[in-house]
Amino acid sequence: MTIFLVLIAIIVLLVFYVFALYNGLITARNRVAESWSGIDVQLKRRSDLIPNLVEAVKGYAKHERAVFENVTKARSAMMGANTAKEAAQADNLLTGALKSLFAVAENYPELKASENFKQLQEELSDTETKIAASRQFYNSNVLDFNTKLQVFPNVIIANSFGFKPSDFFEAESTDKEPVKVNF
Repeated sequence: MTIFLVLIAIIVLLVFYVFALYNGLITARNRVAESWSGIDVQLKRRSDLIPNLVEAVKGYAKHERAVFENVTKARSAMMGANTAKEAAQADNLLTGALKSLFAVAENYPELKASENFKQLQEELSDTETKIAASRQFYNSNVLDFNTKLQVFPNVIIANSFGFKPSDFFEAESTDKEPVKVNF
């Protein structure tokens, strides 16, 4: 009888342990989803600022049509991204297009002096800082989640319930190159 009670106690403890591991994995997965939402909010904010910025520049640089088209295409790709990987690719396109747009703006001193343009540029800069912080927070949560999926005994529970690792938000190799500044 004592052996039977000990076996039941071990089984009950084992079930509670499995529940705790499973709930920990669910919590980590939800943190990844929540932190992705933070990136998404900032990317949408940036996408909302872009049409205003483009309109501000258009008045001064009417002949720079290709730059405006690239910004618009990149913004559309950003809005249509569904996964972290697609969003990272679209974000990199948009960053490149915005660099071109600001390069065009540099050629128009009266545009740089425009209060509206300055305000949009400051808001975009603030948003870029928030996006960087959101990416870092997301990648930290992905690291925690993916680690939980790989350590023993979590790996057994994770595989049993079909948990899959999340993708990191990674920069393109061109974004890692040094920026060239010419005066």
